[in-house]
Amino acid sequence: MIVIIDYGMGNLGSLANMLKKIGVPAKITSDPSEIMSADKLILPGVGSFDNGMKKLKELNFIDLLNKKVLVDKTPILGICLGMQLFTKSSEEGILDGLSWFDATTVKFKIDANSSLKIPHMGWDTLTVSKPNKIFNNIDTNSMFYFVHSYHVVCNRKEDVLSTSYYGYEYVSSISKANIVGVQYHPEKSHKYGMKILQNFCSDDN
Repeated sequence: MIVIIDYGMGNLGSLANMLKKIGVPAKITSDPSEIMSADKLILPGVGSFDNGMKKLKELNFIDLLNKKVLVDKTPILGICLGMQLFTKSSEEGILDGLSWFDATTVKFKIDANSSLKIPHMGWDTLTVSKPNKIFNNIDTNSMFYFVHSYHVVCNRKEDVLSTSYYGYEYVSSISKANIVGVQYHPEKSHKYGMKILQNFCSDDN
């Protein structure tokens, strides 16, 4: 079973509907026993970094997720804020992140004279940095939907899964071992997002 972790950060219905559309059984839950029994996990999220970490702590999810992801090696997909929580910290707040990646989350540094707006909102392509099953049958012109003011900076180049461009090149996906994070919203990215979710949820390596 695919479990979508409900920690009170955003509307999870569109993600569940997208999974249903591609025929993937999934459950939205905040029940620790259901999270522990999941075959794969998805941690979505919108909102502030500190609020996300506070919610995880209040629900006693931090130790649970460390056990499930780092010890049991259960595959997990972080989406938007979910990916950012995988890092050590964020310029948006003062709390520690999950620290699964040697990385930090920073605000876009866009020149004041630029016509670019923050948040970055809209469609963009990805430049894939290394092989990963989530990009199976995804071509280089595939477009994904972004809504974010912050992005991840990795200290380890090997953790970068893809980059995108908004004023400058930034990290748009990260991965190591059983952990994958994406800054864009697959559930809002139509057929390409459906394929990303299908690839993650499949049993193929």
